[in-house]
Formats: sequence, C-alpha cells, structure tokens
Amino acid sequence: MRSRELDPSASPLDYYGYELRRAREAAGLTLAQLGSIVFCTGSLIGQIETAAKVPQRDFSERLDAALGTGGLFSRLVGLVLRSQLPSWFQPYAEMEAKAAYISTFQAQLVDGLLQTEAYARAVLGVRNESGLDTRVAARMERQRVLEREHPPAVWVVLSEAVLRQEVGSREVMREQLAHLLTLRERQWLNVQVLPFEAGAHAGLMGSFAILRFDRDPDIVYTEDFVQGHMTANPQPVREGSVRYDQLQAAALSSEDSAALISRMMEGRYGNEPEPGGRDMA
Repeated sequence: MRSRELDPSASPLDYYGYELRRAREAAGLTLAQLGSIVFCTGSLIGQIETAAKVPQRDFSERLDAALGTGGLFSRLVGLVLRSQLPSWFQPYAEMEAKAAYISTFQAQLVDGLLQTEAYARAVLGVRNESGLDTRVAARMERQRVLEREHPPAVWVVLSEAVLRQEVGSREVMREQLAHLLTLRERQWLNVQVLPFEAGAHAGLMGSFAILRFDRDPDIVYTEDFVQGHMTANPQPVREGSVRYDQLQAAALSSEDSAALISRMMEGRYGNEPEPGGRDMA
C-alpha cells in the first residue's frame, strides 16, 4: 500500500496525506464513506492521502467538520498551498506573511494580494495550464494575510498600464477593477494609480516591493522572468524606499485613483464599449 509508505516529514503535502489517513482510520471510515460526508469521491480522498493531489481550503474545512479535528487540516492546508508556490518565490511569501507593512509598485499586473481568482487564473495560465487549479489556490491562499485579526498595512501603487492591459477578458477585467474599488473599505489598505501623465518616473526600472517588520530589518524585493531577488542590504532598501516615496508623490490620490478605476471599468470594460473599442478614461 503506497499510502502506508508516506514519510510525513518529506513535505507538507505528505504530512497532510499521512494525517488524513490516520484521522480517517481512527474514525472508522472507508474512503467512500468519508468522501460522501465531505461531498467528494472516495478516489479523491485516496489521492490526497497518497500525496498524489493537492487539497484545497474548502475541502480541508469540511474535513475538520467531518472528523472533529479541531481545525488541524485548515491549518495544514496553508502550509501545503504555500509549498506549491514556485520554489524561488516561497522565501518571499514567508516574509510577506510576517510583514507589518507591505508597499508595492506594479508596472504591468495587479499585485497578487489584490487579484481576483479569475484574473489570477488568466495570469498564471498564460504559458502553462498544468496544475493551474493548484497554482491559483496557492495565490489565493497568500491573500489570507489580509484577513488576519491584525493585518499588515498595505499600500499599492499601480501603473495606469495595469488598468489598460486586458488580462483574461473584458469581464475578468471588470470584475478585477470592481474588486479594487471594494478594497477601499479596508482601513489598512490603500491603492493609488500612477497616471501616464506623470511621465518619466521612479518606477521605470520595473515592479518592486518593500516589506517592513516590527522587529526585523526591512526587505526590498524585485524579480525578473527567471526568479526573485530579496535583500535586507541597507543601501538597496534605502534606494527602494526613496523610489517608492517618489512614486506615491507622483501618483493620483486615493480618491482620484478610485475615480479613474471606476471610469476605466465602465468605459473600457463596460457592457457597451465605445465604438471602435475606444474607452472613456
């Protein structure tokens, strides 16, 4: 039996499968019986128990309710999904989850913490749709940092190009821009748009993020098309901080940014676009 050979220390996914099999057998349930309780097939339960498939959060929450495991699988699934992020990105995701303050400039895409599921799916599926559901779930899991009892303060500056670049479809973009507007309700989250009219600006070198912590040194993060680069070296952190301050100063105010997002949502991605595809923004 392959499931009996799982090494729970091999990976978060193996540990999850090991604990699931142990909890199911302790409850005296077959694969099919547990599957019927949590609304899935016994085959899926077996695949997760043998680390052949990655569990999702809603599945994990149903498991906890069915097996009375006190939130064990809801806690474990966060580790499992984080382990599915690209290996070069995982160190940043771990630091991001601990940050007290996150500030980011995005030149081409909506920041991952603010993406809708449909937008994330379109972005992550551009070159490869293999394992797309898992990769999307992992990105959505990152956003749980915003749901903490004491979430980090998040400040995002988006280039106007982010709003104009159609990702997925007009419907996907409309939903994404609407989501950005709803985020205004969050006390510790702020979104600004850097308009084209700003001209040459401090972010022309590309997207970057700065993480600040209560007790640890600040970190600046950049990435290229191969991997990410994270450093706590004081000089690049200082350079990144100055550049970010300049971007914030050049960007529209939060109110004017929301107005531009709203105009773009209705004019460029509305149900009745302007003739010839022209938008109103």
